[in-house]
Formats: sequence, C-alpha cells, structure tokens
Amino acid sequence: MRAAVLEVFGSPLVLQDLPAPSAGPGGVVVDVVAAGVLPYMGEVLSGERQYLMSLPMVPGAGGVGRVRALGADATRLQVGDWVLCDPTIRARDDALAPDITLLGLSARGEGGLKLQQHYRHGSWAEQMLVPTENVFPLGDIDPADAGRWCALSLALVPYGGLLAIDFRPGETLLVSGATGNFGSAGVAVALAMGAACVVAPGRNTAVLQDLERRFGARVRTVALTGDPAEDTRRMQAAAPGPIDAVLDLLPPEAPASAVRAAAMAVREYGRVVLMGGVGMLGGEDFALPYPWLMRNNVTVKGQWMYPPAANVSLINLVRSGVLDLAMIETTAFPLDRANEAVAHAAATGGRFRRTVICP
Repeated sequence: MRAAVLEVFGSPLVLQDLPAPSAGPGGVVVDVVAAGVLPYMGEVLSGERQYLMSLPMVPGAGGVGRVRALGADATRLQVGDWVLCDPTIRARDDALAPDITLLGLSARGEGGLKLQQHYRHGSWAEQMLVPTENVFPLGDIDPADAGRWCALSLALVPYGGLLAIDFRPGETLLVSGATGNFGSAGVAVALAMGAACVVAPGRNTAVLQDLERRFGARVRTVALTGDPAEDTRRMQAAAPGPIDAVLDLLPPEAPASAVRAAAMAVREYGRVVLMGGVGMLGGEDFALPYPWLMRNNVTVKGQWMYPPAANVSLINLVRSGVLDLAMIETTAFPLDRANEAVAHAAATGGRFRRTVICP
C-alpha cells in the first residue's frame, strides 16, 4: 500500500510502498477515504511540539473509510461498512489507568510508546489497522462527504470536556479559546447539546463576527482586552445570566492569566474543565485563589480526550440533524501531496475548515 511516511523529524513526508496491514484478533483494516490534517501538524512533524513518536511512522490521527477486513472476534461490523476511526487507542491490560497512544500522532509515556509499536501507522495511507473498539459505524454516507465526517475527530475533544462536567441543556457555557480550531468546534457542539447560550471570548474580531453570523443570538462574543479583571467582568456581563460552566481550550502559547480570567467568570457551584495546552511550553503556572474556589464551591476538572462511547453519541448528534456538518468547508489533497496538505492546514487555521488527505 502507498503511505506518506515521516522518517526524521523536520524532514518532508516521503511517499513509500509499505506492507498492507492484516486484521488479526481484535483488529480491523480500513480503506482510508479521508483523513484530517490538524492545523498544527507541521509543528508535530518538525519536532517542535516534542510529541512522542517512534519513527519512521505514517502520521494521521483518525479518519473515515470503509472496512476492508475484520478480525475473527468482530461480531457486528461488516466488510464495506462506512466507519469513523478513533485515534485514541487504550491498552487493554489496565481498566483503571490504561496506557494510551494517539494513532499517527503521539504516545503518552513509555507505555504509550510500547502500544505504538503495534499500532504504529496512522491514516495518511491507503489502509490502516485499528483496534476493533476504535471503529464506529457511520451508516450510509455520500463518499463526497467523507472529508466533512472527519470533522468529528476534532469535535470529539471539546465534546469529551462537556461530557466530563455533565453539561446540560439550557445551561450557559463559556468557551475559553472560542476563536481557535478546537474552541470553535466546542461552540458548535455545545449548541448542538442544547446550550441556552455560549459566551465566546477572543481577540480576533473577524472570527468573533463569524461565530455570531453562523450561530445567531445564542452566541455572545466578547472582545478581550488582556486585563484579566476587566476580561472576567466583560465575560460575565455578556452572559444572559450566571455562567454555569467554562471549557478551556486555549493553545500552549496562551498565558495562564487568560485561563484564570475565564475560569473566574463561572458562577457559584459552577464547573471548569481544562483541556488546552497552556503551560506546555513553560511560562507562568496556572493558579486559582484558594478562598475563591472553596467559598464558591467551584469544581475544576482536567480532561484529556474523551470516553470511547462519545464517538457513538456524537455521530448520533449529526444523524439527528442538531450538529450540521454542512458548515464544514473541506479542501482535499491526494496522498502524494501530503506535504502541501500540511502547509495548507497551517495557513488556513481550521475553524470550520478542514484540510483532508484522500488516499
């Protein structure tokens, strides 16, 4: 099979012929139809983000395709089924704290690297091997829409955060980082889950206006000033009532003070979930005032990725019509132009635009 291979950090992807994967027990081989390209993927491939990856490797986190072959223990999947492939692979020998690798992207710790030795290659290839529990049927779809369905791999991240804090219909959510790639997806997902209002702060006026245009009065945008106390006040004032929950998705380069300003906008008994990258590149530590946390009974939760069942319920949100993939603009590249796809994803920046590779 043909695949785009990263041989050394900082080098261009190379198109190679690799042995086709086989589906042993517990595995599924999928013919990849479309695979998303993250806007920051160039930073991963250059080594700038210092992700754990055993090279050489085929990158590509998740994708959409059709089942080619099944292990003997698969009982419901059928060859030819359209499926979403979840890149979050969990080891099976520790139910409480499994080692995790993100297929085609990174490993978490030494255990994740060991898992990566078996599930080595991601979706920028004609075929990929995925654990059976990471393959989720989509039902019949138009092949031309496969790239749009790849957007679910992005939306699953904020969705996992909202599930972690038990976000409820009718509540008001503040999305910290709403103008970013994951944050804008979080706005869309929260509205699909029945949010009464989503407060969307940011500094990019054009993106804030776009959120208002797309989603109407249920989105209240806030232009940030950089002054934490003033920004907290503005976010609270923008909401129609108390802010029930805060979802943070700010990137590594954002200051901790921006996370803190958003978190402290939450109401008494509110919930805050942290999913961004603040602090990964150094800088000020994130800290919240002890008396404020205690006296206001605020819950703060860290959340990395999402539970496996989130795939099913997010697919159902799309199938029900409340999460509309028609808003996603896709630009497709063939496999032999994978390097161009990486550059295009970085230049366009996401936010309802998906760059995909179509092997």
